[in-house]
Amino acid sequence: MCGIAGWVDFERDLRLERATAQAMTRTMSLRGPDEEGVWLGRHAALGHRRLSVIDPAGGRQPMIAEGDGQPLAVLTFSGEVYNYRELRAELRTRGHHFRTQSDTEVVLRGYLEWGEGLTDRLNGMYAFGIWDVRREELLLVRDRMGVKPLYYRPTPHGVLFGSEPKAILAHPDVPRRVTADGMRELLEMVKTPGHALFDGMREVRPGHVVRVRRTGLAEHRYWALEAREHTDSLEETVRTVRELLEDIVSRQLVSDVPLCSLLSGGLDSSAVTSLAARAVRAQGGGAVRTFSVDFHGAAENFVPDPFRGTPDAPFVRDLADLVAADHHEILLDSDELTSPTVREAVLRALDLPPVWYGDLWPSMYLLFRAIREQSTVALSGESADELFGGYNWFHNPEVVAAETFPWLTAGPAALFLGTHLFDGGLLDRLDLPGYRRAAYHDALAEVPVLPGEEDLEKRMRQLGHLHLTRFVNTLLDRKDRTSMAVGLEVRVPFCDHRLVEYVFNTPWAMKTFDGREKSLLRAATRDVLPRSIVERVKAPYPSTQDAGYEKILRDSLAELLAGGTAPVLPLLDLGRVRQRLERPVGNGSTQATRIDLEVPLAVNAWLDSYGVTVDV
Repeated sequence: MCGIAGWVDFERDLRLERATAQAMTRTMSLRGPDEEGVWLGRHAALGHRRLSVIDPAGGRQPMIAEGDGQPLAVLTFSGEVYNYRELRAELRTRGHHFRTQSDTEVVLRGYLEWGEGLTDRLNGMYAFGIWDVRREELLLVRDRMGVKPLYYRPTPHGVLFGSEPKAILAHPDVPRRVTADGMRELLEMVKTPGHALFDGMREVRPGHVVRVRRTGLAEHRYWALEAREHTDSLEETVRTVRELLEDIVSRQLVSDVPLCSLLSGGLDSSAVTSLAARAVRAQGGGAVRTFSVDFHGAAENFVPDPFRGTPDAPFVRDLADLVAADHHEILLDSDELTSPTVREAVLRALDLPPVWYGDLWPSMYLLFRAIREQSTVALSGESADELFGGYNWFHNPEVVAAETFPWLTAGPAALFLGTHLFDGGLLDRLDLPGYRRAAYHDALAEVPVLPGEEDLEKRMRQLGHLHLTRFVNTLLDRKDRTSMAVGLEVRVPFCDHRLVEYVFNTPWAMKTFDGREKSLLRAATRDVLPRSIVERVKAPYPSTQDAGYEKILRDSLAELLAGGTAPVLPLLDLGRVRQRLERPVGNGSTQATRIDLEVPLAVNAWLDSYGVTVDV
């Protein structure tokens, strides 16, 4: 895993722009703490910061392919290709010679052999840029599910790109400006594929390629979910899901550095951890290392709420005991979660305000920081809920029938009044309800149709597609930024495109055949899980219930208000802010009850730290 950056300009000699290229590249130092490389050509500059995972000695970048002593193509690559060994073997039969054992060289040689057709052959999570020296053109490629981020900004004579916005913002010609659409993306819990908050900046959509030539930029899709008839029986479907998961987890265990598994005690992470433990043993390895997160005093003071009925710890212990894991529990407290240093680190990781998920941002960052002391790679259960139908709103008829994004009508998001304290005039100009409606209908228009499908199956296909193309991206971004900010690579087996394609086309009746959520996943992994986890009801990532955490937020907002100069104040309804601060702190402090405190604080920190100009 790494961080990439680059600049193409067909009117400038970029061999003279080393200082700017290095400045852009060094913004990626947290993503790639091990090495730095910069390659300069007449019209292209590519930068790379490396986190060494596979072939530490041989995988240095940017990587150059030469012919007759001249560069043919140059690659800056972030991510992992899990089928690189098979591709290397095939390329060797086609006459290619390899100097390293890295997956990066396989991607580079694969481009020389197949050109853009390489994208159809890759299995993995990746974002990369290839400068074709012969054609003088750049290819920007992002993996099918968008696990790895990739941003770009067109310029009058080329493009700037990077793993994160900060790489582009490091260029002296790029303003830090946000317009109305950027604010809509920020304040509405809807992520529009391709959009980026900063004016003029874009994100390469998952499963897409951006080609940059002298004649301009062109983006096209190389992969998308398709509607296919599912003909397997239930027994065959369960068996296929299990076989795919075993193959996926086995592939994603490949690493030349220490690897672990994230474990919450839920079905998703437990299934991944248990299959990983079996694969490690089969390969002659020792105990799988696992990590969980909780809060000081949570076990003694846990209070069930509408979203979380049970604490994680007992279930984590059950799975860890079953697979004889080398388990580590990371305990956090409110002082850590609200630490200015931690909050600044999260903001710098995102380049955007950490809104909507509240304390999950610093919590996840602190968890990953602790894991990084012992491991460089971690497996995660992310995306199983979106794929297998795990959220409670999938099973609520009123939500299913609602003409909007389901996560905005049920669950924590329905109570997240994140814009409650913002100025009414600003909200009127932004028209967030209208923006949401338009985004919803645009998303529906992308859903593939299977002729003859019954109404319920058609609707559940729509909801599945919305989750896999809109909702999951916010979660993948959160995990990528908070993990890479400490140099930890997190892999997501449930995002393997083969599994996604198969389960997406499995009928909803099969996904709920036992009357519960995630029926297929439970059936496919039941034999490797404790009974307690098989029967456990879905629970979200833990959030602190400490009322002291909410008090710290209130005090911070009160201090911001009293100072009178905070950049967010012109965006707020100050009367409502004062009313909110007068409310008593609740005993059952949750994400939903305090999100209106989190959002203005986060936006203010962003405006102040990044010097952002808001033009609405």
